[in-house]
Amino acid sequence: MARRTLLSEAEIAAGLAEVPKWTRTGSAIARAWKFEDFPGALAFINQVGALAEGMDHHPDIYNTWNKVTLTLTTHDRGGLTALDFDLAKKIDAL
Repeated sequence: MARRTLLSEAEIAAGLAEVPKWTRTGSAIARAWKFEDFPGALAFINQVGALAEGMDHHPDIYNTWNKVTLTLTTHDRGGLTALDFDLAKKIDAL
């Protein structure tokens, strides 16, 4: 299966089982983190940015002081693809 092909509902369910801290929000998956302070949150965002740039697949990032929420979807496909779950796994490994 091509990495940018939209996933079926069964494939999405299987993907979510592999990244249990992520939740589905419509045509995306999301996860939130809480850090000790803003520098910790910013360091995490920079690590995510490097991963995302390396994959040419970029999350939506929302930051308020020590909290970071990431949302993954394949914008040019209008939904979830294998890229989203691949990036989620890499982020979880940070």
